[in-house]
Amino acid sequence: MTPDRSYLVCATPRSGSTLVCHALTETGVAGHPEEYFEALRHSGRPRRPEEYFLGVEDQSIRDHLGERSIGSEPPPRSPLWSRAAYDRYLEWTFEAGTTANGVFGAKLMWGYFGEFVSLLRNIPSHRDVPLAELLPTVFPDLTFVRVVRANKVRQAVSLWKAVQTANWREDQANASAGSVEADGSPPYHTFIEEHRPQLRFHYRAIDHLLEQLLLEEASWDAFFEHSGIRPILVLYENFAADYENSTLNLLERLDLAPPAGFELEPGMRRQSDGINDDWTRRYSELRLGTDFDLVPTRAVAAEP
Repeated sequence: MTPDRSYLVCATPRSGSTLVCHALTETGVAGHPEEYFEALRHSGRPRRPEEYFLGVEDQSIRDHLGERSIGSEPPPRSPLWSRAAYDRYLEWTFEAGTTANGVFGAKLMWGYFGEFVSLLRNIPSHRDVPLAELLPTVFPDLTFVRVVRANKVRQAVSLWKAVQTANWREDQANASAGSVEADGSPPYHTFIEEHRPQLRFHYRAIDHLLEQLLLEEASWDAFFEHSGIRPILVLYENFAADYENSTLNLLERLDLAPPAGFELEPGMRRQSDGINDDWTRRYSELRLGTDFDLVPTRAVAAEP
């Protein structure tokens, strides 16, 4: 199936894009926006937890992540994935991500955007297409949606918490079961709580992830500026505060109408164990403490 229209949700990790894509999927008229293109060029698999810290000379972070690895890496989403025949994989994504009305949706993170461009240029017909024209050439009648989270410290904290689970795929597979964290990210499972070491605060890990998130947001800015694109902007905090109206508003901005009699099911039970609030406060106090002589509101446990 070749879609008539398409859109790409452009985001950074833990920006709330999972919540937005879930809402769009639930409408039944906006494709099935998943991360079809997250497989890295060299491996065909998603980014591993330790790859978030390439170039960071802090063994305590690597040691901690090593404690939390589980089994082998997951396989690509489709057996059709191939560097040499990426056009066949694109055909599969169009089949998987398009609803009956001909609308295709997918999600893209900046962390693998460069790899995705390289894979697209493995296709002879796309090899010499300029960057600004490449995605509109591949995806028919393309619209860009950009999801941004205003509170970057909370976003970095959420990412560090998620990286420690080393469980991206299982989270995503169960997101449709109807449960998400208060920040819109997929749930952590009871198995993790029972079988993993306790999640651990680490200032330098969070600080590094915060820097990376800011760099990735700036890279999206540069891409849109270079391409002359004004994406539909979705601010996570506003979207989560009024889930139903925000979803309907986004549909309208995509020039889509919900089915007759459509009512958005809440469907996504929010979970919060207080870790995110605690770590955000602790990180902020440590970052500001020296300059402003802050006294922590609680004792900060020693880092590994």
